[in-house]
Amino acid sequence: MKIEVLGTGCPKCHKTKQNIEAALSELGKEADITQVKDLKSIAGYGVMVTPALVIDGEVKVAGRVPTVDQIKMFLT
Repeated sequence: MKIEVLGTGCPKCHKTKQNIEAALSELGKEADITQVKDLKSIAGYGVMVTPALVIDGEVKVAGRVPTVDQIKMFLT
């Protein structure tokens, strides 16, 4: 499973990554988490507002920090 956090490194982007890590831990799952900071790459997903959460190439959330419970729902 590949998870990407789209954003330039703002506090909301870091919180999104923390929530992803917490959700994975609670579910006992592992994933490759990367941060995409390149604006062209972010725009390539059709995302105009960050942070955004992408799981296996599909944008799940954009423009807000998803909760741990929301991320767990996306992962199951």
